[in-house]
Amino acid sequence: MNLKSKTSLWIIGFIAGIFNGLCGSGGGTILVPSLVFFTKVKDHNAHATAIAVILPLTIISSLIYAKSGIININTTFKVTIGTVIGAYIGSKLLNRLSISILRKLFGIFMIIAAIRMIIR
Repeated sequence: MNLKSKTSLWIIGFIAGIFNGLCGSGGGTILVPSLVFFTKVKDHNAHATAIAVILPLTIISSLIYAKSGIININTTFKVTIGTVIGAYIGSKLLNRLSISILRKLFGIFMIIAAIRMIIR
C-alpha cells in the first residue's frame, strides 16, 4: 500500500469518526462509499470493514455519551438484543448477495434515511 492510500485511509477514518460523534453515523454512511470509490476496496470488504470499525467508534462515543448522562440504559439494552440477532443474520447474508444487489439495498437505505432526515 502506498503513502497516498495510507493517507486516504486515515482521512476517511477521521471523517467517519467526526460524523459518528456528531450524528451517530459514519461507519456505513461514510466508510462504505469512501472505501469503495476512493480506495477501490471491494464492496463486500468495505461493508465488512465498516462493521469492524464501528466497534471502536461506538465504544468511544458511548463512553462520552454515558458520561454526559444521555444514554437510556433500559432502551439501549432492549435495542441491543434485536441488533445482535439482526447483525448475525446480516453478516451471514453479506457474502450471499451480489455486488449489484448489495449496492441497491445500501443505496435505498441511504435514500430513505436522507428523506427522513430532511422531512423531520
